[in-house]
Amino acid sequence: MEPSYDAARLAAEVAERSPRGIAASLSRLVRSGALRPGDRLPTVRDLARELGVSPATVSGAFQAMSAVGLVASRGRAGTSVLPAPRSWMPPRYRSMADGGAPADILPGSARGPDAPRVDLSGGTPDPQLLPRLGTALARAAQHAPAADTSSYLDSPVVPELERLMRESWPFTPQRVTVVDGALDAIGRSLEQVVGFGDRVAVEDPGFPPTFDLLDQLGLERVPLALDEHGVRPRALAAALGRGVRAVVLQPRAQNPTGRSLTSTRARELAGLLRRLGTGVVVIEDDHSGLISSARDVSLGSYLPDRVVHVRSYSKSHGPDLRIAAVGGPATVLDPLVARRMLGPGWTSRLLQRVLVDLLTDSTAVASVEHARRLYHARQRGFVAALARHGVEARAGDGVNLWLSVPDEATARVRLEAAGVRVAPGSPFRARRDEAGGGEGAVRGAGHVRVTVGLLRDDPEPVARAVALAVAE
Repeated sequence: MEPSYDAARLAAEVAERSPRGIAASLSRLVRSGALRPGDRLPTVRDLARELGVSPATVSGAFQAMSAVGLVASRGRAGTSVLPAPRSWMPPRYRSMADGGAPADILPGSARGPDAPRVDLSGGTPDPQLLPRLGTALARAAQHAPAADTSSYLDSPVVPELERLMRESWPFTPQRVTVVDGALDAIGRSLEQVVGFGDRVAVEDPGFPPTFDLLDQLGLERVPLALDEHGVRPRALAAALGRGVRAVVLQPRAQNPTGRSLTSTRARELAGLLRRLGTGVVVIEDDHSGLISSARDVSLGSYLPDRVVHVRSYSKSHGPDLRIAAVGGPATVLDPLVARRMLGPGWTSRLLQRVLVDLLTDSTAVASVEHARRLYHARQRGFVAALARHGVEARAGDGVNLWLSVPDEATARVRLEAAGVRVAPGSPFRARRDEAGGGEGAVRGAGHVRVTVGLLRDDPEPVARAVALAVAE
């Protein structure tokens, strides 16, 4: 199949022959409509020859365009311009959202009368287990009926919330603030400690939107292998040897594996950072927060001046609150708060007061504690059900289960046909030769992520569907 745009014609549009310059020129052609969805680009070698650069330079440009969802490379089928449905979504978010058709509209799907119809792909909390907001909103409105503030220069954190944060933090932070969700906290922290082109160590597997975020910031991912205790010390030592400037970790209920960092492993990793990682900052994403069953272990207990700890309240109190607390060194948090003052300014103090109410009201506290116990039970119940059907799995913490499958694409198609939707595993891989939703990445042995926190009923039908889906 011939490319839609020949190499000579395309090369004439390129003003600067660096990877960034080539990517910028081609991106302008896509946005202008000169290159349309489905158009096939010349081969790397043909375009490199016309530009007088190395194939690696053109390959770097294509990779940069792929990272932001403009093109897709499909091996011998070449590199083509992608359509832009959901163009507001970063690429890995998009690959998770578009990973499969809902089971209800699969053509030719056949279900028995007992087949489940359940979406376990989203990684979200069970809405039935979230504390009710009505009373908290009413009390917060009584406290500040006009939802105003006396000055644009007031502290960005409600004093009562800061006190609660400091009392419950896993170490003594120099500064505490709140921002609009965990990813907001990670992104703003990274902007203070790294620059374009720097290397950042991330867990493999890890959270796909974090990878999107690093790509958007122009940062190079360095994967960190995991075991049952968290990041492997040897993997961290190797990453530090490669000159990483920051490390992003999920200390408990790691998404997608559900594993949690042990105190012993945290001490080992802190020792490595002290010896080999001068100036390296650790950003900890405690995304499951108060619904986690594991202890709140932090490297900040050993390196308080180099650890930014982020605690999200989305899974425990509601995603739409959009509140995450951030605690850590003043050298990171002070410029972070200053930068926010030139944008959103602060996270709504009305919502902060709602969170204070939810963290102190006995009914809301009991509701979150009940959710934590129920998620724990659902994990164990589903793993036990899988075992009865001959499928081995390791129960984790939080709402997700990471399940090994012989063939990722086949397993997901079979589950969709049975009325069960799960998330593809490939977008969770940190290595650039893996996923991001590329079609070649999901074929063959891999994993799927199952949000077992949403399994309210008998897990047997879903376990039976999974067993059939993963059969050789």
